[in-house]
Amino acid sequence: MIKLIALDLDGTLLNSQKKISKANKAAIHSAIKKGVKVVLCTGRPLMGIKQYVDELQLLDAEDFSITYNGGLVQRNHNSEVLSQKTLSYEDIQAIYTLSQKLEVPMNILDLNYVYEPAYPVDRPSLYPSLQSASLPFIKCDIDSFKENQRFNKVVFCTEAKFLDQTISKIPADFYQRFSTMKSRPLLFEIMHPEVNKGSGIAQLCNLLNITSDQVMVCGDEENDLAMLEYAGVAVAMANASEQVKKAATFITKSNDEDGVAYAIQHYVNE
Repeated sequence: MIKLIALDLDGTLLNSQKKISKANKAAIHSAIKKGVKVVLCTGRPLMGIKQYVDELQLLDAEDFSITYNGGLVQRNHNSEVLSQKTLSYEDIQAIYTLSQKLEVPMNILDLNYVYEPAYPVDRPSLYPSLQSASLPFIKCDIDSFKENQRFNKVVFCTEAKFLDQTISKIPADFYQRFSTMKSRPLLFEIMHPEVNKGSGIAQLCNLLNITSDQVMVCGDEENDLAMLEYAGVAVAMANASEQVKKAATFITKSNDEDGVAYAIQHYVNE
């Protein structure tokens, strides 16, 4: 029996117009009436998904979201942090040194801001175009942070072809020190080594006394793989990458064909 449904947003719950379809919304509300927890699981901060949390009315004291790709578990109604894994000041310094060497723009995120350290000449970050309705951006000096300050993630956001070339030059030990994922063609994310969507869902399930076989997840991209591997029911969208489809137990319709509703109907509402 499914007790929790975790949903990725872009390419999954949201259609190509970044909207939640009427069919998806109706299926979600039907599942909630059956007592199923519905949790949004995203790389965005909670502020960046507020419109969808509000639209789905996931605002009770026992409604949660998993943000920053699993790095944060929060209550929706008051943003209370229930679980968090962060990067240190030393981590940020090391990542910035690498970004300067690779000449790739870097942004740093915490709970309140997106920080903009100096970008390479003629290569500003494209991240503001992805975060226009989310956290405020602040220009900063990389040495201005406090040594006890904590950060939720770092992103390299630049033209897709250059980003792929950049990623190929990152040393192997970097991937051992951090959790990394390419969540969009132009976006590479760097987090605490234990952070992924699967670990975030596991943290929430531990708090709610829910087992992995009682979890259904829906996703489409590389950053969804860990949660597909965790869940008893792993749903890939028809528009998902081949890697994600191979990890799935069920392939639903596309995000433009109410794929989330189709999966919920198949496993929860039938």
